[in-house]
Amino acid sequence: MIGDGCQNGGFSLLELLHGARSTPTREEAVLVVAHLFFIKSDEFISLQAGSVVLHKSVLLGTFYFRYTTTGLILNQRQTSHNLENDVLCTFMSKSNKQSKFGQNEFAGDTIIRFEGVSFEYGHNKPILDEASFTVRQGTKITLMGQNGAGKTTIFGLVLGAGGQEGYKPESGEIHITNEATIATAKQVIPRADLELTVREFFAKAMESGGRSKVYDLDVRISEVLEVVNLKVGHGLKMGGGESFSQHSKSGGKSATFTKVSEGDVSEAGHSKSAPLHGDKLDRLMKTFSGGQQARLLLASALIQDPDILLLDEPTNNLDKAGIEHLTKFLIDYQKTCIVISHDADFLNAFTHGVLYLDVHTRKVEQYVGDYKDVVEEISARIEKENMENARLEKEIEAKKYQAGVFAQKGGQMRLVAKRMREKAEELSEEIVDVRKEDKTIKQFTIPAQPDIIGDVISIDSYSMISPTKHKPVNVACHVKLRKKQHLLITGPNGIGKSTLLEKIVAAQEKDISIAPGIRVGYYRQDFSMMDFNDTVYESLEKIVRATEGRLIETELRATAASFLIGADAIHTKIGSLSEGQKGLVAFARLVLQKPGLLILDEPTNHINFRHLPVIAKALDAYEGAMILVSHVPTFVEQIRIDEVLQMGK
Repeated sequence: MIGDGCQNGGFSLLELLHGARSTPTREEAVLVVAHLFFIKSDEFISLQAGSVVLHKSVLLGTFYFRYTTTGLILNQRQTSHNLENDVLCTFMSKSNKQSKFGQNEFAGDTIIRFEGVSFEYGHNKPILDEASFTVRQGTKITLMGQNGAGKTTIFGLVLGAGGQEGYKPESGEIHITNEATIATAKQVIPRADLELTVREFFAKAMESGGRSKVYDLDVRISEVLEVVNLKVGHGLKMGGGESFSQHSKSGGKSATFTKVSEGDVSEAGHSKSAPLHGDKLDRLMKTFSGGQQARLLLASALIQDPDILLLDEPTNNLDKAGIEHLTKFLIDYQKTCIVISHDADFLNAFTHGVLYLDVHTRKVEQYVGDYKDVVEEISARIEKENMENARLEKEIEAKKYQAGVFAQKGGQMRLVAKRMREKAEELSEEIVDVRKEDKTIKQFTIPAQPDIIGDVISIDSYSMISPTKHKPVNVACHVKLRKKQHLLITGPNGIGKSTLLEKIVAAQEKDISIAPGIRVGYYRQDFSMMDFNDTVYESLEKIVRATEGRLIETELRATAASFLIGADAIHTKIGSLSEGQKGLVAFARLVLQKPGLLILDEPTNHINFRHLPVIAKALDAYEGAMILVSHVPTFVEQIRIDEVLQMGK
């Protein structure tokens, strides 16, 4: 196996990854390809100008590379199809910026390898088509892709390959090195698990990780909840300024994660603080806020101390402090981690590379570099390839025109015409298959219920969890919303924002009143306002009939299409959709409902970042009364806010 050193006295792999010079040589590119794909030096057939030809038994195809201002880009041209696929890897040069890679991060062996994996989710829903990629030990990787592309399905395939509940590929192979242990923090807590106590929830997580009996479970739960900065009481303990570290157990590969402050850690690395009282661990999971549930999901994965950590939208429902806390933890994390998220700033803080699942080609593209650099490189490459294709198409048309002219002249000119046609065919082969970029939903409006007069909603008091007493308290206020007035509700995780919205919709508070006849459009962060057994069509049909008194088929289908709900998806059950697709269906329902009062609880969760400006513009223009809860400042800044209710202030 080729190691970090260069055989011919050139730059080492680590120097190349750090950008030892702005223009690597072909020999150095060979070294990088060999290192990434575990190819021995004697398995190279030849080194040709502009390409590296590999032994077919190792990896079918030819790697082409070119130099750019940001570094070296490798492309694969499949010999069997003679078509260029998308970028496999990008190496940042020193002229761009210093790499985040440490001395050990690319020295580790491959821990996950997909080889020609194909998979279909359900009938006629292909996710992967002979996809191949690798993940090395100790790296932190972002898994990107359009909503519904199948990112969570890839996590399921990794879990299945690791012997856990998951999926098996239709064809191809998935290798998990040395029986590495795997744990995942899902996007949301499964509905059945919401009825579990905290202790039962963590016991189930340990059992899924292969550990059915853990005698010190309460102590372990106490320690891991300290890591995620959560106290299992009536409310969330607000922490700030704590430092967290990871202590490797002597003589083993496992790690214990403990909250560290001076004098709090014993010699064995365990917290000296007493375990949580049993009655706290008997609290039901469903009684926690969305932000607290997000921390519990992360903790349920960390308590298993896995070799591979899979995080699916971990920032959803987290407030600013929670995101900062999680970011610092992942920066310091020493094991392998793959993250699905739409939060660019969060990802850019720790990402070593990107796996991009393309919903159109069903391939996985692999990149090395910062998240934002990779996104910029993809955009720049697409623009460049579009320009090159346009140039080639123009030249092809010119050659075809010339061929036609010469063919009409007859005689020797026909040979010239033949050469022109051949040249046009050669140029056609050079046109690259530019990756189709993510689709963005169309601009839309949420029509307000007509003829709204007077106060739409009045709030004279509300209940919340006191951040100091950690128990429910009643707070007096004076909030009245009329048409075209927007209210933002803020406060830390666990204080009761979502609970307040639920009580408003259910009319459970005597000091909160909604004007008679007002239609309330409710976007819940867990999408429980929809029946998961309904198909998308059935869900939208119910809204149209309730609003219009009859079915308007054209309006239903046009609205669905504007939210990227195609002919196949519209007959899919809500429960079978990805979380991002559920979010788009929820917005389609609001458009069809035409509410007088719009209530939105964390509407950015699960939604592709490309859609967010369009959604923000629609909410900004909404002319009914609106109540919004969101932890994303950049999203809120785009929306007109007339009044703010700060819970806990």
